[in-house]
Amino acid sequence: MKETEQPVLRDIVLIGGGHSHVGVLKRFAMKPVPGVRLTLICRDTHTPYSGMLPGYVAGHYSYDDCHIDLSKLAEFAGARFYRDEAIGVDRNTKRILCRGRPSVPYDLLSINIGSTPRVNEVPGASDHAVPVKPINGFNQRWLSLLERAETHEGPLSVGVVGAGAGGVELTLAMQHRLRKEYKTRGKDPDQLSFHLFDQASELLPTHNERVREAFSKTLRKRGVHLHLGSAVTRVEHGHLRTENDHSFDLDEVLWVTRAGGPAWLRETGLALDDGGFIRCRDTLQSETDDDVFAAGDIANVVDHPREKAGVFAVRQGPPLADNLRRAALGRQPKPFTPQKTWLALISTGDKYAIASKGDRFAQGRLVWRWKDWIDRRFMKKFNELPAMEESSALPDTSAAQNPEEASQAISAVAMRCGGCGAKVGSTVLSRALGELRPIERDDILVGLHAPDDAAVLTVPPGKAVVHTVDFFRAFIDDPYVFGKVAANHSLGDVFAMGAEAQSATAVATVPYGIESKVEDVVYQMMSGAVEVLNDAGCALVGGHTGEGKELALGFAVNGLIDPAKVMSKGGLKAGDKLILTKAIGTGTLFAAHARLAARGRWIDSALASMIQSNQEGARCLLRYGAKACTDVTGFGLLGHLVEMTRPSGVDAVLELSAIPVLPGAEETAAAGILSSLQPANIRLRRGIRDQARWVDHPRYPLIFDPQTAGGLLASVPADQAEACVAELRSLGYPLTSIIGEVTEQGEAIEPISLRD
Repeated sequence: MKETEQPVLRDIVLIGGGHSHVGVLKRFAMKPVPGVRLTLICRDTHTPYSGMLPGYVAGHYSYDDCHIDLSKLAEFAGARFYRDEAIGVDRNTKRILCRGRPSVPYDLLSINIGSTPRVNEVPGASDHAVPVKPINGFNQRWLSLLERAETHEGPLSVGVVGAGAGGVELTLAMQHRLRKEYKTRGKDPDQLSFHLFDQASELLPTHNERVREAFSKTLRKRGVHLHLGSAVTRVEHGHLRTENDHSFDLDEVLWVTRAGGPAWLRETGLALDDGGFIRCRDTLQSETDDDVFAAGDIANVVDHPREKAGVFAVRQGPPLADNLRRAALGRQPKPFTPQKTWLALISTGDKYAIASKGDRFAQGRLVWRWKDWIDRRFMKKFNELPAMEESSALPDTSAAQNPEEASQAISAVAMRCGGCGAKVGSTVLSRALGELRPIERDDILVGLHAPDDAAVLTVPPGKAVVHTVDFFRAFIDDPYVFGKVAANHSLGDVFAMGAEAQSATAVATVPYGIESKVEDVVYQMMSGAVEVLNDAGCALVGGHTGEGKELALGFAVNGLIDPAKVMSKGGLKAGDKLILTKAIGTGTLFAAHARLAARGRWIDSALASMIQSNQEGARCLLRYGAKACTDVTGFGLLGHLVEMTRPSGVDAVLELSAIPVLPGAEETAAAGILSSLQPANIRLRRGIRDQARWVDHPRYPLIFDPQTAGGLLASVPADQAEACVAELRSLGYPLTSIIGEVTEQGEAIEPISLRD
């Protein structure tokens, strides 16, 4: 993640990862505005480029060829990436409501979320049709449909509702792909039939006559059945009916029409058109609110109505970025006039395309090659990111719109007092923490419910106290997710001992800035942390928050344990099996993320692992007789195993091929991208017998990889190991594996043996 000493004065929040917003991110990356912070909220990490989706369906492109990695692009732009779904906007408080996280404040807001299928207008369509839009969720729907089609026995009929360019192109792409798949599997491709429906009386009504004729000829030649001039009135399982009372037996129905704005926009008070799209002026600002912008399909620029086509969203990216920049600096946005005619290159699925622009027309394989060159050039701009310009580290108040804000900005960075632990102001803290609801426990006598100089706890009879502390700086730009990871990481030591978490005291460092921005960072971070603590039954009882250069968070955690049921590092016994409950690789993955060398979905997988609690895993291990356990963190898998073998007086064998590894970790490690802590951990290679034999194994460097919020490494009796693994997987630890065994201590100095 990028670090800057600039105080944040303006927050621009982008909802959606559409074509316009990727342009905004790229433009701000190349020319950032001091004091202006971007935040992208999107439910998907990889956003598709609509121009290449038909080629992907046809099998000409891979997933990565036609998807833009928003995680990487946001990192490049210095923007925060919040992987979530916006479900509302409160314009009174200027906050965005999200499905799975606290609301997000904004100063300027831009919406680029495409359109949503209006399948509810046709009975049965929402239950029995596959919507193509929103396109950012299309991949999973297509893969499911492809799997069903490939395993289907006998004739297969596919219907596509919508005979515009999108519907025609998708129909031909699917036909090409499925016929090829059928031939590959030795099935008769003539068992496939395709039907195209539309209430309009002609194909591609927004294109010229020669284009329509060319596609009509292609569809007839390819055996696609056309049903035009009659709207679809009902969809049932395996059946579709039109308004002229014709019925069709169909195995699959895809919906490529009747799209509109999402229902939640109606609650925002923004002016919408009849389709639910945001009415905008030619500055791309909404008619209702100067601080709300919109672009792409979701925007209806009322003075310049245009077809819902990706080309317009792409072209709106630069003027949208410029107007957001101008608005953030207190300047007047400039009007933008889109072109009246545009080039459409529409493929027929078989590396053949038809060009349409106004009354112009061309077709052929050279047109497809032209389209392929244009599309790949567009994707290259976002997937092959250039070096970034260096920005000044000196405070800049040019983004402040009035003297009061400029004064706040100056006071936020100048004359910082280092006394009292450089505490964050009490008013800011009280507001930020006031909405949090830490759980209360009967054994907490004094905590946050009655704040005092220190918390007071009781220890139930027969219990012993476990105490641990962890603290580290943020490695991602999302304070909410970071709060979750930090709390989970801090609880790991307590669970690894077999204890229950009782209380936690937080220590946080927050970058200095104006009060409203600091307040939100504290609120987001502690919201995530408190969610994790509450789920663990652990009461947050106090803490300390100070100002510093970087965001950081840690917890001192108290736990309670039955002294007779302690799992310690010294409990390994020869003959036991070694079990690991989570995959490893977080160190190399986040080192790669900082270098823009990790795919966003790899980071998603790593974060999902890091926010998964070890609590149920530890309880399960105890039930199966585990006496030795530790959580795998900074010393890496090998370092923590060595920590266990020495006090136990045993040796161990690790099976490299059995160690679960996070997606992408082998690739980044093989590229030599390693955590800064890796060199210190590699010194432990002297504990491996015959280690030179294994240095070229793809998983060898990962046994030294430092983990954050890693899984549990434990030993269980050999006769219990398989059952224990099965139960751990059923509890939500799907990658749990037996990765080795404990052996008698030998005479050699090296306690660890490796095998493949």
